[in-house]
Amino acid sequence: MIDLHYWPTPNGHKITLFLEEAGLEYRIVPVDIGKGAQFEPDYLRISPNNKMPAIVDHAPADGGTPISVFESGAILIYLANKTGRFFASDTRGKVHVNEWLMWQMAGLGPMTGQYGHFHVYAPEQIDYARDRYRNEVLRLLGVLDKQLRGRAFITGDDYTIADMACYPWINPYTKAPLDLSAFPDLQRWHAAIAARPATQRAYALTTKVNPDAGKPLSDEEKKVLFGQR
Repeated sequence: MIDLHYWPTPNGHKITLFLEEAGLEYRIVPVDIGKGAQFEPDYLRISPNNKMPAIVDHAPADGGTPISVFESGAILIYLANKTGRFFASDTRGKVHVNEWLMWQMAGLGPMTGQYGHFHVYAPEQIDYARDRYRNEVLRLLGVLDKQLRGRAFITGDDYTIADMACYPWINPYTKAPLDLSAFPDLQRWHAAIAARPATQRAYALTTKVNPDAGKPLSDEEKKVLFGQR
């Protein structure tokens, strides 16, 4: 029913988390971003910003021709509306979920990505950049920890697309781990999601799709991934 154009990165994990939780039928179409598959003309037709993930829904709710969606946040909203799951049922609840989804898209994801770049991948150590992004990520984690106080999940008792969006971006760089000891509610929330069977199934796809996951990038892969193509 759904083609998921995917590579095992935090943004890719967001979508497998949803699909596994919802039990939707889907087929993975690998997009090897280290080899530049995201720049192929066929892929650019569905993801013009040459980023991963993207989906093609061959059975959209309107019964029409297949619908393609790019950008992980847009995909989560699309799937939530399609299934009626992991999204609030009322207007105010939807606003709340959307707020935190956009918070992740605009803040937690990009800032954590920059943290990872300057701490793991940059060819030279730039102390200003390393400190700037570490401090901003820790600030954002503090915001999330505060939001989670007294709540099972980010917007309340229910697991939503806001949680699915944020979860993969919590401390994703094993070569540059952050100390999360100051964020007990975040740790509790993260552990609860990690224990979900659907989460474990989603993350088990990592080495199935990319057997080299976790290995150092080659010089050619760095050129492709970091804009030197």
